Parts: sequence; C-alpha cells; structure tokens
Amino acid sequence: MGLMAMAMILAAVSCGTRGQKKNAAAEAPETKAAEAVQEPETYSQAIDKYLIEVIGSQYASGEVCIPYHDYISVDESSQDDIQVWGSYWVDNYNVVGDTLMFVSGGSHPGKMHVKQHEAGHFTVTGFDAVGDGSAFLPTAKAIFGDRFEDFQTALSDQNHREAVRKAAIAAYVEKHGLSAKVYKDYGWPAVEIR
Repeated sequence: MGLMAMAMILAAVSCGTRGQKKNAAAEAPETKAAEAVQEPETYSQAIDKYLIEVIGSQYASGEVCIPYHDYISVDESSQDDIQVWGSYWVDNYNVVGDTLMFVSGGSHPGKMHVKQHEAGHFTVTGFDAVGDGSAFLPTAKAIFGDRFEDFQTALSDQNHREAVRKAAIAAYVEKHGLSAKVYKDYGWPAVEIR
C-alpha cells in the first residue's frame, strides 16, 4: 500500500460524527481538558476536521460526515504554513440498517494551509479553493502550478478516486463500529465496503 493511500486511510479514521459537537461554554473544565488532548496530531487529521466542520457543514447534514482526499503534493518546509495540494471530498450519509445512504457532498480541490503549533497539534489556517465553472481551469492552474499535470491525472482517474473513497469509508465504519456493510449513492447500486 502506498504512502498516499495509508495517509488517506489514517486521515479517514480521524473523522468525527455529525451532531455530536457540544456547547463548549456549558462544559465542565475536565471535559475541555480532555478535548485539548484530542486536538489533531497530524496535518491529515487537521484537514479532516476542517473538511467536516467548515465544508461539510455547508451541505445537507447526515448522521455521519466522511471526508477523504487524494494528496498531490505536500510542502512541510515551514511548520507555520504546511501546504497540502490535493483533491478533497466531503460526503454526508445516513445509516439505514447495513447501508450508508449518501445524503450530500462534493469535491473541493485546492491547497490547504496548515500550522503546526508548539504544543504539537495542527490547525488549518486557510484553504485556496479551485473555482467552479469557467473559473475552474485558471484557478486550478494558479493553485497547483507545476503540480497541475499531476492534479489533472489524479482528477481524471475515476477508479482511483472510488478506491480512495471506499478505503476512507471502510476505515470510518471500523473505527466507529457502524453496522454498515455497503454504501449507496442515489440511483446507483450499493457498493460493498470491504
């Protein structure tokens, strides 16, 4: 298994469940301290948190939110601005028996900016998103630069993208102990998770 595939699986395992966020003002100090320990420990976990909380929240909600990504390139030369170029997706699902039923989601290619804090955790500080429609090509070329050809190659490989998605879903289901055995998009046959 390649390094990129392993990173995507590890990142998917870090995903949270929608609707479980608590009101921080009403929490006991012990709970806040416990949550501080759970800050993202990798840039992939920070990216997943951003995808769930910022991008996933813009879609119709489901019972679970599963982000996944295909990294094109990573520049870790500055801990204040780790740059991660990639294709990012967010999918919301409802759990119906043994099926994850797709509710909403979409693709968000671009470049994430991630900061590594002295305490060892990571946060996304910005996202340069590729534009939609007629803005897609010029913004993709500007954001990806000399990585544009690699981005185009990855973007056009539907089989690879579905393999990445399936691995992320399988990791999420296993981590969260869900009963789901298949996932299903509207109008398409169900796909076995394993």
